[in-house]
Amino acid sequence: MVESLSLAGKTAIVTGAGAGLGRAEALALAAAGAAVVVNDMGAAAHDVVDEIKAAGGQALAITGDVSDWSLGERMVQEAVSNFGSMDILVNNAGILRDKMIFNLSESDWDDVIRVHLKGHAATSHAAAVHWRQASKDAGGPIFGRVVNTSSEAFLFGSAGQPNYSAAKAGITALTLSTAAGLSRYGVRANAICPRARTAMTAEAFGTENNTGAQGLDPLAPERVATLVSYLASPASDEINGQVFVVYGKMVALMAAPQVENRFDAAGSEFSLEELAGQLTPYFSGRGPYETYAAYSVAGLEKIALATDAPAEV
Repeated sequence: MVESLSLAGKTAIVTGAGAGLGRAEALALAAAGAAVVVNDMGAAAHDVVDEIKAAGGQALAITGDVSDWSLGERMVQEAVSNFGSMDILVNNAGILRDKMIFNLSESDWDDVIRVHLKGHAATSHAAAVHWRQASKDAGGPIFGRVVNTSSEAFLFGSAGQPNYSAAKAGITALTLSTAAGLSRYGVRANAICPRARTAMTAEAFGTENNTGAQGLDPLAPERVATLVSYLASPASDEINGQVFVVYGKMVALMAAPQVENRFDAAGSEFSLEELAGQLTPYFSGRGPYETYAAYSVAGLEKIALATDAPAEV
């Protein structure tokens, strides 16, 4: 393996790693040489540890709810005490409670925000405390990587997922804040918006494995895990505060939002009439998809899931 892609001597924490995307990510990081702390709610975490060990890797299972603030601290401590360091954090754990906004219960909202957003924050906090101190002890930047799991739902504002969309938007903002706040210590933080066929996404993508000529389902979690392994590596040192959409044979880098137009008052402040005079004609006849939602991302699908044609973005 190219040295800049090797994770030998490094330790990763992967949340929600008992199945699906998290499992694929944990296996990919282990294959690249990292020792892996595998987190999930139940026994599946131990099964993934057994897989990693059977392949010759090092791994440790820590079960528990990622939204428990103290669990993040425990995972960092266990990573250091068992493997000598804590270098990579992959936040993947999440749940779904899909409802339209008018059918959404308080618990539907709280559970999704708690597991996704608070779960990302709890582990990120614990890792940040560790890396900040490690940098102080070293007298300069150290190695640290955070890969957070956002979603295209935050780009679209999925109608049936107000809780999930809000959580993923929050995760993206958390990633940007983490990238800005920890870069001085050598830490890089990025977010991915993956599509993968897993138990959690079965309702959206189905369970059928559409294996093509290349022998790998276009929505296989392993495709996403390859990007995660790269973002966890030394080779990604100049990538920070970025958002990637990844599935099929494609990785797409999202651009930052831009100002579309600016409206200025003639005097020191707008009157209600002057504001209406500028905004009403500007938005007159505007199409239903001409909103802040990034509907253009939907156009990537025909590219990403094509198995024979070269991808262009």
